Amino acid sequence: MNLKQVSTILFFTILSAISLFASGNKEEGVIMFAGSGGYPPFNFITESNEVDGFDVDVAKEIAKRLDLELEYVTTAWDGIIEGLRASRYNGILGSMAVTEEREKIVDFTTPYYYSGAQIITKKDSNIKSLEDIDETTTIAVVTGTTFVKDVDALGANVRMYEDDNQTLMELLNGRVDAVITDRVVGLNAMKQIKGGEDLKLTGELLRKEECAIALKKGDDLLDEINKILMDMRGDGTLKKISNKWFEGSDITVP
Repeated sequence: MNLKQVSTILFFTILSAISLFASGNKEEGVIMFAGSGGYPPFNFITESNEVDGFDVDVAKEIAKRLDLELEYVTTAWDGIIEGLRASRYNGILGSMAVTEEREKIVDFTTPYYYSGAQIITKKDSNIKSLEDIDETTTIAVVTGTTFVKDVDALGANVRMYEDDNQTLMELLNGRVDAVITDRVVGLNAMKQIKGGEDLKLTGELLRKEECAIALKKGDDLLDEINKILMDMRGDGTLKKISNKWFEGSDITVP
């Protein structure tokens, strides 16, 4: 074997090791879940630069019951499914809604919580109901979310941003007329961000959503995690985590 052949083998060995480490591996005692990191209170970056939230606590409990160490990574939402398919992480545990389109390319666990799409406006907005939204209305949503289709259905103009910190600040600054996001996210933002007291939920839920964990097609983790979620629901752990983050409300039941 010559030096060139040795170098080639060494290169691909190192590359394979890096790929294995990056994707998380049960044999190595690590499981990696991903979220956007910009979706409080579900998953967000704290002042100490750590990721926290409802999704993260659910991920920690699943990793614990699998007897694995959790590594929770953050990545841009609009490329998060492609990251999963490229094995950069084991699953997406970041408040991803189940849709027929997504089910064609990933496998979903049973839902771990339920919510819905909500319109948020400023309190002094002229938008009082869905009937006040038309082609002159500009609505902000996060890129790659199901909320883009809600804007299209309303016949309004869509403006897309990286996360809901940006969409809501754009609303407060008067650059957009409304935001569509998860109802719980909106309620949390109204309490947490500066100027949140000037926002309001407008109208009823546009639709309900089931949020689940996305895995690669055919991943044998699916059955294991479904069993864990069933156990967590049965022993009250999911409810306990929900109560912690949502002031005693249980979003884990339909």
